[in-house]
Amino acid sequence: MTRAEFLRLALGASAALLLPSVRAASRFDFHFTRLRYDSGDWDVDARMPSNLITALIDYTNLRVDPREHVVALADPKLLAAPFCYLAGHKLVEFNPAERRNFERYVRNGGFVLVDDCNHDIDGLFAKSFEAQMASIFGKSALKKLPNTHPLFSSFFKFPDGPPATGFELNGWGDDLVHDYLRSIEVNGRMGVLYSNKDYGCEWDYDWRNKRFLAEDNTKFAVNIVMYALTS
Repeated sequence: MTRAEFLRLALGASAALLLPSVRAASRFDFHFTRLRYDSGDWDVDARMPSNLITALIDYTNLRVDPREHVVALADPKLLAAPFCYLAGHKLVEFNPAERRNFERYVRNGGFVLVDDCNHDIDGLFAKSFEAQMASIFGKSALKKLPNTHPLFSSFFKFPDGPPATGFELNGWGDDLVHDYLRSIEVNGRMGVLYSNKDYGCEWDYDWRNKRFLAEDNTKFAVNIVMYALTS
């Protein structure tokens, strides 16, 4: 059962009422949903979605919606989206409606890629987001993702685990290379994939400049999406 099918089953009849725009766009296998939250700065890496979308079109047979969809974290519409993206530099402090919706979404089979963008303001995004996850899912919910995890072979092969970013290697932010990702699983299904590696900024360039890369770094984005849709 795909993640989208699992979400529809978990939400029942209410799923059909949540996202008319998604029902109208059912001809697509994937649409990019960015989560807007009241605290911090959610609208970072403006070009990243188009670059990820282009990679999916280039490398896969998915029917990909070419548009980015922005949905408020407190909006029930997000409950119908099988893939969501949440990022920022600053404070993450969910209000009650955002917290309730995030928890319901993850517990019902949704998938959120969360990226600490630059991690350079005293680690505020990382500290506050990790505190939010601990308060919702428990202190030990975020667990290290081993390099043998199926995500690293869901499309392209990454035998050494998550690829490093140029921002890490050039000493940007906290001057560390984060050698693993973390995740939260609910009933054996990954609901949150959490990165300190700043993939959003790594993939935030004009997609037409990809031809100058020795290796296309958005290939790992393809893995994340394919894993999210099929796991």
